[in-house]
Amino acid sequence: MFLEAPAKINWFLQVAGRRDDGYHDIVSVMQKVSLYDTLIFEESGTLDLVSEIDLPVKENLVYRAAEVLREATGCRLGARITLQKNIPLSAGLGGGSSDAAAALRGLNRFWSLGLNDQTLRLLGARLGSDIPFFIGPPCALVEGRGEKVRPLPAGGRSCSLLLIKPAVGIPTAWAYRNYRMLTKKTVDIKLFCQALDRRDFSALGQMVFNDLEQAVIPRYGVIAGLKTKLMEQGAEFSLMSGSGSAVFGVFRSPEDARKAAGGFTDTWLCVVDTIVDGEQG
Repeated sequence: MFLEAPAKINWFLQVAGRRDDGYHDIVSVMQKVSLYDTLIFEESGTLDLVSEIDLPVKENLVYRAAEVLREATGCRLGARITLQKNIPLSAGLGGGSSDAAAALRGLNRFWSLGLNDQTLRLLGARLGSDIPFFIGPPCALVEGRGEKVRPLPAGGRSCSLLLIKPAVGIPTAWAYRNYRMLTKKTVDIKLFCQALDRRDFSALGQMVFNDLEQAVIPRYGVIAGLKTKLMEQGAEFSLMSGSGSAVFGVFRSPEDARKAAGGFTDTWLCVVDTIVDGEQG
């Protein structure tokens, strides 16, 4: 069985304060995009994970998701899971969380466990903040530490993006630990969804923001440089995704995004579309 695990972007990310458990409360609109890791599930008498990631197997979120699922259900079946990575690491694109969500969804089917999505989201929340988002529709308002997910209409037309990932990786914990100033900026979710549905880039450009840029850019100036260059290459607006280091520019067409990609050298990049209602996500 094959399952694709999509990346995501944050249209905006507000850090609302530090919690007693050490996490931060956030308010964010996330949307899945057409960049995918692939998970392959095969029969096996044991639980095995094959991956090129330089990380002990038992620390990988895919393996941990499988163990949480077995613990919660009492299932003792095995599986050989092969993880093929395309989403860059430490990029703020949610690759690890998406992989874990795909593992939960895939093994639920592979082992015929019959759990519903809400149960899978609760299990995913034990492992990571973004995982519940990936078990659901393509666009959502995400709050709390990431466990509160409210689906939003993603519209009928996708947006074309150019993703740029510099050589540096930014650990999520570092970005939140170094964030200091709480913003008072808020976004009217209804107006945001209307602007996204109309592809009103002027209105969207006024609403998008990422609080974590305040912590990241002073140390990683390359982020600001990429945002500026994306604008110079014709982007309607540009923003860091999540805790970085990936930056995305929004373009009016895939052709415009591909043309802009020619202005960047010696860096990872990818032209993608946002996933909208009715598409795979």
